Amino acid sequence: MKAYQITSPTGLDALQLVDLPQPEPGPGEILVRIRACSINYRDLAMPRGGYPRNDKMPLIPLSDGAGDVVAVGSGVTEFVEGDKVAGCFFQDWEDGMPTEKQFRTALGGGVDGVLAEYVIFAERGAVKIPAGYSYEQAASLPCAAVTAWHALTKAETRPGQTVLILGTGGVSLFALQIAKAFGARVIATSSSDAKLERVRELGADETINYVKTPDWDEAARELTGGVGVDNVIEVGGAGTLGKSFAATRMGGTISLIGVLTGRAENPSPAHVLRNLQRMQGIYVGNRRMFRELIRCIELNGINPLIDEIFPFEDARGAYEYIVQGRHMGKIVISV
Repeated sequence: MKAYQITSPTGLDALQLVDLPQPEPGPGEILVRIRACSINYRDLAMPRGGYPRNDKMPLIPLSDGAGDVVAVGSGVTEFVEGDKVAGCFFQDWEDGMPTEKQFRTALGGGVDGVLAEYVIFAERGAVKIPAGYSYEQAASLPCAAVTAWHALTKAETRPGQTVLILGTGGVSLFALQIAKAFGARVIATSSSDAKLERVRELGADETINYVKTPDWDEAARELTGGVGVDNVIEVGGAGTLGKSFAATRMGGTISLIGVLTGRAENPSPAHVLRNLQRMQGIYVGNRRMFRELIRCIELNGINPLIDEIFPFEDARGAYEYIVQGRHMGKIVISV
């Protein structure tokens, strides 16, 4: 079978198209013919050396993939040949608080991922895709959508609350769509007026251009009558965290998800202490969350925004495109 491997931590040049033996499912496993994958910012770290718990080498990259079950191993009862499935980001985190060992089963990091024609998933590491979804849509869900679901449900998002999303990447856009399904009000930020117009079309109630309004934290508070937002979907990290603290109401939540602005700054936690805020770390989610998300998708007609689809032969082009940072929504590779 054809697959991509990262063979050394030397950058995108280490991404190589190779021929590998087609795997066979063992007990409790399913063999999936992958039809589509999607790429996340997290995947850029792997050819540069990975990060904690994600340092396997050589490595088949990418965590997000969907396709058809073509064979099942002994003992499998939940899936049959022909089922359309997506892999769970963690292959061994079904529910509850994870262990260090379970965190090392992240596809495309701790274990081989999905940028291949055929992939083995654990039975407990896959879900049936939402009714009516294409492979490309389903491949957009395992990392970004489950992350957004985890952040919003852990913060107990309710109708009438206000959620602040930073930027227009995959996690932020899924958080917008899910928050609206929950009946929440959404404030969105971006450096692009054109992207802000798009998020309004997706349901954002208020928007802030953070280039034109550098004090976007104050603007967000003003849009809440000076109270502050209930939950920030914080994908920026150190460079935005201080303003996220300031934008959040007393007793509100900052869902810490990404580090897109780097790690150099060290924002003071004083605002969190003085305002009884909660900062929660979100690292994707488990299989139960994924299945709950799918029920929400089917009930509310949520569809992912897909920016671009690349052919399998040009997988490197998908990497290069995400590096440019001009996309809005998910970048997908058709296999």
